[in-house]
Amino acid sequence: MNILVRELSKLDRASLEPHFLALDGEDRRLRFGAAINDDAVRAYVARVDFERDAAFGVFGRGIGGALLARAHLRARNWGVRALFMHCLTENGAMMHLARKQEMRIVVESGEADAWLRLSPADASSHFGEVFAERVALFDYALKQGRAWLAPGR
Repeated sequence: MNILVRELSKLDRASLEPHFLALDGEDRRLRFGAAINDDAVRAYVARVDFERDAAFGVFGRGIGGALLARAHLRARNWGVRALFMHCLTENGAMMHLARKQEMRIVVESGEADAWLRLSPADASSHFGEVFAERVALFDYALKQGRAWLAPGR
C-alpha cells in the first residue's frame, strides 16, 4: 500500500488539537513521554511553528513508517546529518520503527534514544521530496472534494 504523507501548515493547526485531545491517557503518555492533560496538549499544539518546524500528516492506517521516511527526506534536504528519536521503551510501535529504520538505539531507565546518520542531500532527494508533496496534496484535494460532494452532507 502506498501511503501519501502531506506536510502540514498553520491551516492544519485546528485539526491537530482535537486529534491529540482525542487520545486516551495511555496514548498521550506514549506519544509525549509523560501523561499530559488537555491544557498541556493545547499548549503543545499552540507552540508548533509551521514556518520553522516540519510537521507531517497522513490520513490512513499503517502510517508510522511513512511519516518517519518523509521526515528523513526533509531532514536530509535541510542538511541535517543525523536524526534523533526519544521514546519510552514500552512504546512498542516507536521501538519497532526505530529498529526497522536501522537506527542505533540506546536504552536507559525505561527510555530509549535512537540515532540515524543521514546521507547528504542530492538532486534525487530534492526532487523526491517535491514530488511526494505534490502527489500527497493532489490526493488530499481529491479526497476532500469527494467528502464534500458526498450525499447527506
